[in-house]
Amino acid sequence: MKKLSEDAEKIMSERFGKDTIIALATVENEVPFVRYVNAYYENGAFYIITYALSNKMKHIESNSTVAIAGEWLTAHGKSINLGYFGKEENRWIAEKLKKVFSEWIDNGHNNFNDENTIILCVELTDGLLLSHGTRYEF
Repeated sequence: MKKLSEDAEKIMSERFGKDTIIALATVENEVPFVRYVNAYYENGAFYIITYALSNKMKHIESNSTVAIAGEWLTAHGKSINLGYFGKEENRWIAEKLKKVFSEWIDNGHNNFNDENTIILCVELTDGLLLSHGTRYEF
């Protein structure tokens, strides 16, 4: 990915560096699927808590390229299954996600004892960000 300019990175962090809803699109057998997910942005990537056996993860297993859309943002990315939320290697991001998603993370929707509760990372590869009449392409 072409590095985001300092201005674009600042906008991305302000808009998406918190609990935010984005649309995440996957493809299976040339058919697109889109769903809303809670996501957190940091340093060129979005992080999502999801379930390893979900349809989105089945799609990603066969095609790791995804599309996202959010507040005046459209982009593509490479999706990476970081594995179990509670894995030691994920502690750095899991702790951030616990804080960012604190309003709902323990509402019973997630089972953190289940190793199929995973972190999905979407590393941005290209996109378009709009802000106050300025286009930031990356």
